[in-house]
Amino acid sequence: MGNRTGVWLVGARGSVATTVVAGAAALAGGLAEPVGCLTETAALRPLPLPGFAELVFGGHDLTEVALRKRADRLVQDGVLPDRVAAGVGEALDAADREIRPGVGPGAPGTQAAQAGRLRADLDSFRRRHGLDTVVVVNLSSTEPPVPAASVPDSPAELDRALARPGAVLPPSSLYAYAALTAGCPYVDFTPSTGVQLPALLRLAAERGLPCAGRDGKTGETLVKSVLAPMFARRALRVRSWSGTNLLGGGDGATLQDPAAARSKSDSKNRVLSSLLDHPVEGRTHIDNVPDLGEWKTAWDHIGFEGFLGVRMTLQFTWQGCDSALAAPLVLDLVRLMAVASRAGAGGPQSQFALFFKDPFDPDPAAAAASGSGGVPHDLDGQYRALLDWAASVAGR
Repeated sequence: MGNRTGVWLVGARGSVATTVVAGAAALAGGLAEPVGCLTETAALRPLPLPGFAELVFGGHDLTEVALRKRADRLVQDGVLPDRVAAGVGEALDAADREIRPGVGPGAPGTQAAQAGRLRADLDSFRRRHGLDTVVVVNLSSTEPPVPAASVPDSPAELDRALARPGAVLPPSSLYAYAALTAGCPYVDFTPSTGVQLPALLRLAAERGLPCAGRDGKTGETLVKSVLAPMFARRALRVRSWSGTNLLGGGDGATLQDPAAARSKSDSKNRVLSSLLDHPVEGRTHIDNVPDLGEWKTAWDHIGFEGFLGVRMTLQFTWQGCDSALAAPLVLDLVRLMAVASRAGAGGPQSQFALFFKDPFDPDPAAAAASGSGGVPHDLDGQYRALLDWAASVAGR
């Protein structure tokens, strides 16, 4: 069986998922360099990571657009180079054959039955490919936030609620429930509720399954997690921080919904409240610009105060391709979660906070009681936590 690892992508026919599959095949075939893959750096190579050629892809999606067709569109948008797309067609077809119909809002039957179907797909995938580990990654469209108080907070109560008619969990959390009950580690790469409900986090801990999330940190928030500590460490008072995000593609269309946009904005703003010890004026705006396609632009304006109250500003513009920024992070997380799972880790994996805007804290109550602040939000602190974990695993 070796180190072969299943990768099950929720939203498997989206742009990020297609780039993940194509990228893994390109790296395995020597068609590209692993730029952006932290797991290919010297600090993490000692880990027993699955190779790119050892990753087996499948997933769930509500759409039926073939991965080759999605890849053709990514070539037109400048995301996939022609030579890469030409060399990974067979890998895209193999993944396409493993994509099964997903579950959306209003699906028929009880959610217990829906979860059973999703779980059966995962079990079949694992068995047919002889995989001991299947990592499930949520890459689906962003959902509106769901109050945790509206969902039972114990796994047993949740099981009973799902067996009754009516929706209890949002789709992202139903996928998480199916993954955990199928014995699969789970990653939330979107700001949707997903696994971040008390009952699901308890389920992950009880079953000894690692989970990580949420909302991949690919652009503007990545810069915030570096700049905010700079102001704090130089004792410069940030007065305001406002950002405007222009998005195209599926993300832009999804985030036209104010409720879905609120999930994303809340996730993006949390880093500032965690890193600065005082309130900061301003907010993050998200606008859909279809003309941008797969590309995104973020412009931030920061007002800060220096010695003797002198007012100053800093501005930055971040322009990037979302799929190309996200895909190597997904591959990193899959490889790291496979290592964590095989090392016997269970529950939230805070050592992977580096990859997320709104990382899980394994024990928020304990962090508050000790005054430790819990999971670090500054990029440097997060990187050190990842390296410490990697050193401990590699040394076993």
